[in-house]
Amino acid sequence: MANQSSAHPILCASFNQDNSCFAIGTKDGFKIFDCNTGRLLYERAIGAFIIVEMLYRTSLLAIVGAGEQPSLSPRRLCLFNTVNGTSLRELNFLTSILAVRVDRKRLIVLFKEQTYIYDVNSLEIKQIIDTVPNVQGLCAFSASMDNPYLALPASITKGSVLVYNVVDLQSHCEIDAHRSPLIAMAFSSNGTYIATASEHGTIIRVHLISDATKSYSFRRGTYSSTIFSLSFGPSADLPDILLATSSSGSVHIFSLGFDLNERSKKSSSLLGSIIPGSVSDALDPAHHLVFHHAFAAGVRSDAVVRKIEKASGTSMSEPVVLRATISMISFSGYFQEYSFRINHKNEATWTLEHEFNLLTAVAE
Repeated sequence: MANQSSAHPILCASFNQDNSCFAIGTKDGFKIFDCNTGRLLYERAIGAFIIVEMLYRTSLLAIVGAGEQPSLSPRRLCLFNTVNGTSLRELNFLTSILAVRVDRKRLIVLFKEQTYIYDVNSLEIKQIIDTVPNVQGLCAFSASMDNPYLALPASITKGSVLVYNVVDLQSHCEIDAHRSPLIAMAFSSNGTYIATASEHGTIIRVHLISDATKSYSFRRGTYSSTIFSLSFGPSADLPDILLATSSSGSVHIFSLGFDLNERSKKSSSLLGSIIPGSVSDALDPAHHLVFHHAFAAGVRSDAVVRKIEKASGTSMSEPVVLRATISMISFSGYFQEYSFRINHKNEATWTLEHEFNLLTAVAE
């Protein structure tokens, strides 16, 4: 997630593929942190960076400069080795790079009207996809070996999603997700679901990739708000929760799997017999929990669900409760980790486990 504005000290922030680490880019350089400990793992002060992407916990970084000096052109992608602090390979382009994604097989480079797919080992170009104008570099990438999908906007007038298989190098499906253009997308950890939000930011939708159908539809709010990030909880099947951060400064949690089988099937049995389940889900406010004032309003943010734990209640009659570890980055320069818990009454509690300033952190 890059931020071209100089209003905030952090220019970009991204979590790695398993959310064990994250990277930030600033006007001075870039830093790598461990999510579990908050420890600064690596830093390099060589100028401003607008893209810093990790490959799991390896020494390989994909970095793009902000263009404030000739050696850090936004048209140059550098594959950087953190072990010896040198460039492994540089790729130069005619236009500015808007986004980069990487996994163990593919390197994805996004431009305004094209997307390049490379073999990550040989750097051979495997495919060039012509796209609709994508000035924000919006995309979602699944690092799952079974579902290696790339999602791109398919329209500039409505919220259509092109889902492309980057290994087979062919289009998988197109999903008509929203009536207005897209602003945010994210795959589940296994690549079987995709969450989307439009520019209005009032409705969040979840789609099953295999048959391009809408599985859930949630109302975030009545008034428009920019969705900054979406993140599913880790799961081998249907994720338990979906997390969204917005320009209102709030964090929204939507429940998908953990309590729908109990409370919802009982409470909406009449509705379910008349209208589709996805519609009744949107009508049920119990599936939507809000953490207000998590960030300052208008400040860009990113958040991920790193861990999920289900546990039995204190009595045999109580349904399952859920605990989650949620990591948040504010582009104002702070990292926060919360413990989130939902009890059998659907009451949520947030506990701040630790917080630190990303700009002043120093290596131990």
